[in-house]
Amino acid sequence: MEPDLFTAAAEERQEKDPTSSPLAVRMRPRTLDEVVGQQHLLKPGSPLRRLVGEGAGGPAGPSSVILWGPPGTGKTTLAYVVSKATNKRFVELSAITAGVKEVRAVIDGARRATGGYGQETVLFLDEIHRFSKAQQDSLLPAVENRWVTLIAATTENPYFSVISPLLSRSLLLTLEPLTDDDVRGLLRRALSDERGLKDAVALPEDTEDHLLRIAGGDARRALTALEAAAGAALDHDESEISLQTLEQTVDRAAVKYDRDGDQHYDVASALIKSIRGSDVDAALHYLARMIEAGEDPRFIARRLMISASEDIGLADPNALPIAVAAAQAVAMIGFPEAALTLSHATIALALAPKSNAATTAIGAALDDVRKGLAGAVPPHLRDGHYKGAAKLGHAQGYVYPHDLAEGIAEQQYAPDALKDREYYTPTRHGAEARYADAVEWTRKHLGRKRS
Repeated sequence: MEPDLFTAAAEERQEKDPTSSPLAVRMRPRTLDEVVGQQHLLKPGSPLRRLVGEGAGGPAGPSSVILWGPPGTGKTTLAYVVSKATNKRFVELSAITAGVKEVRAVIDGARRATGGYGQETVLFLDEIHRFSKAQQDSLLPAVENRWVTLIAATTENPYFSVISPLLSRSLLLTLEPLTDDDVRGLLRRALSDERGLKDAVALPEDTEDHLLRIAGGDARRALTALEAAAGAALDHDESEISLQTLEQTVDRAAVKYDRDGDQHYDVASALIKSIRGSDVDAALHYLARMIEAGEDPRFIARRLMISASEDIGLADPNALPIAVAAAQAVAMIGFPEAALTLSHATIALALAPKSNAATTAIGAALDDVRKGLAGAVPPHLRDGHYKGAAKLGHAQGYVYPHDLAEGIAEQQYAPDALKDREYYTPTRHGAEARYADAVEWTRKHLGRKRS
């Protein structure tokens, strides 16, 4: 980086008194090997390894990269490690405060450094999604000609927030949310490390578990909460951070919820039964409990998809697409924003008209099959495309429904043992009423006898 007078003074103060910096800053990794999580991006020969000088240069020099991931997963940390480990000139800009003028100044400086001293420049641009198209365009010549090696960070989908020419000239690296084990390891390191709390306080298991729930996979949030709670404990001459101290410090109560025990299944069951019972307020309560307890949002989304078919079905044909869309969105955005998507889907499902006809229909059909009620496929429905099929009587007498004015032929489709069996009994709830009419009409025109 190129510090000004004030930045240099601040860094000098931090070197003399490391505790003047927040714990999250003090615990930043100094090398790629200290980075928590993201191991898929840190293998030998990876773009990030090459950025810090672990690889060839010249015509096969390191590529510009775009780091995409939710907050607290290490985008800024990775750039910081590169800045400390590389022998290249490192410049940092934020798209929140910088504009085209600042970008051009960096590029001009990079060209001078390359031409005058043979020194390459790495430009870290945080929040690149905040740059307009014109501002992003200003980066293109420098990236294309490798006057700078760009490290851009974004929490937004780069396919929507970064212009295509810049994407095509960079490698897109996706950061995964940190696991609880990743954050747990970071917390324990911060407790004992000389740069951290130096074993000044202990962290009991129940407090650690609540801290992990608060963090939600965000390393920065975890360390910030740990520092605040540790400060409160030390102020009261306590040797460990109690759950009560943590709750008071971060103003978030510890939800009694064991993700591997009864609470996990009881609350999930209550959520689904509240949706089934159309009690939107109760459903939102149980959803909030699961979210606050740090439940995997994908688990919640899976339960909502099941509910959409099990309890709503064709009474509202939009219920399943809403639940599926919510699951896809949750997988892309994660917490905390995923809470909005899960709320959206939960409300829609709770207030939708209900029908379990699809559930009972497949249940009855499966029950017959398991009892051995199957039978041979009627000859006229069998495959007739292969040589000799006609001699066997396969596909003979089959009526093609599209050739008929009404689009339905009076012919048998089920095996003989099941030819008059009816599995689907639609309700008259919501949109399923029209399916009830359709079932009645089609069964009549198929020549089916009422059972």
